[in-house]
Amino acid sequence: MLPERSKEVARALRSVGVPGEIREMSGSTRTAADAAATLGCEIGAIVASLVFLSADQPVLVLASGRHRVDTRWLAEQLGWAPLEQAKPERVRRVTGQAIGGVAPLGHPEPLPTLVDGALADYPRVWAAGGTPRTVFPTTHDELVRVTGGRSLPVVDERE
Repeated sequence: MLPERSKEVARALRSVGVPGEIREMSGSTRTAADAAATLGCEIGAIVASLVFLSADQPVLVLASGRHRVDTRWLAEQLGWAPLEQAKPERVRRVTGQAIGGVAPLGHPEPLPTLVDGALADYPRVWAAGGTPRTVFPTTHDELVRVTGGRSLPVVDERE
């Protein structure tokens, strides 16, 4: 039986036609490294769901686990105010989910979303399912579609 937060994410997935099933894992999926070890996949195939603030407005960044988001570079590319990591209580307030389990959707209100283009390097990626122990399979293109997000690099790939 899935936790209530994961059931909410499952409903949100079904509402946008995503067949991926949320799985509750026996090991932790709180960090990208934990999730990759538990799932037996490359760290880059893990979707890190990170909430940042730009001019105090929340933004969801879905990054490949192989990247550390370059917030300065990303804000410059978008012409946005600087990006700052949201504090845990703000993350929970805007997503309804705790850090380490933030899903790409199923939030009280949709968030502007950026999807790391590097996730397209993998035929299947794993995103959090609303708790630190739940995940679901998806793809880069599906993440862009279901979140209404924008695909772009989250790091300066020229370096």
